[in-house]
Amino acid sequence: MTRKVIDEPSEDVVANAKKEREAKRGPFARFSLFIKQVIGELRKVVTPTRKELLSYTGVVLVFVIIVMALVWALDWVFALGVAYVFGTPGG
Repeated sequence: MTRKVIDEPSEDVVANAKKEREAKRGPFARFSLFIKQVIGELRKVVTPTRKELLSYTGVVLVFVIIVMALVWALDWVFALGVAYVFGTPGG
């Protein structure tokens, strides 16, 4: 199921920000405006369904396993190369 995600700030947040910008504000008022804007943005957050979450987790785990295998293989190849160039210890 596809969800519509809105990335644009709502018009009231933009209007309030412009109005607030015109007036000189103290540090507490600026912090209050920041908190209001953070809450407004958090209301737009869409949490994934259980099925989506399990799917995303599976994709991440498979990707991590593939990268681990690649790093292991490169480490093994470089170890063989170093052993060939410098010789094995005690040999």
